[in-house]
Amino acid sequence: MSDAHAPRQHGAVWRRAGFLALLCIALAALASSAEVHRALLEVLEASREVIAARPVAGALLFVLLAAVSAMFAFVSIAVVIPLAVYVWGNVLSLVLLWSGWILGGAVAYGIARHLGRPVVRWLTDRALGRIERFVGPKTPFRLVLLFQLGLPSEIPGYVLGLVKYPFGKFILALAIAELPYTVATVYLGAGFIGARSGLVLAVGFALAGLSVGAFYLLRRHLRP
Repeated sequence: MSDAHAPRQHGAVWRRAGFLALLCIALAALASSAEVHRALLEVLEASREVIAARPVAGALLFVLLAAVSAMFAFVSIAVVIPLAVYVWGNVLSLVLLWSGWILGGAVAYGIARHLGRPVVRWLTDRALGRIERFVGPKTPFRLVLLFQLGLPSEIPGYVLGLVKYPFGKFILALAIAELPYTVATVYLGAGFIGARSGLVLAVGFALAGLSVGAFYLLRRHLRP
């Protein structure tokens, strides 16, 4: 299989990496300004009081938002991560975010597998057909894991559902692939809360590097 026929998702991957880098630069800049950072913490404190009045609803809403962000490219949960960390702390935020992303991937898989291509085309404008050629029900687990790591999160669930990849293996690959992104994202929020600009930049660029590196490793595995 030639490199020319590998999945052409460079634009999506680099856009995701660029968004992460710009977001982290913006967060680091905000965290480095004592006055701005203090004002934002006041906003977070007010938001925490609202969520504290409805803790279960707040947690469920966060999980739902995480799930939707895993299904659609135009939805991002990154901007509310600092709020989650401020309200629930690192560990619970990690569990909620990870659960939401897994739920979103599972729903995308189910939609593709049971409702088919017309519904998937209506939900996403990604050129999924070109990627389907590289996976199937018997695709090695390591390659599926690279798909999960290297492609934007809204792509693998739909593709692997369309080709009817085994659900159990899909969920396992999804959970493993999302874990480093989840941990890094939560640390990103914690770094902002703690006004640690260096940590924010380090984590952000590590996330971008992981995304781009996994994508090009995937391309390498798809060559002859």
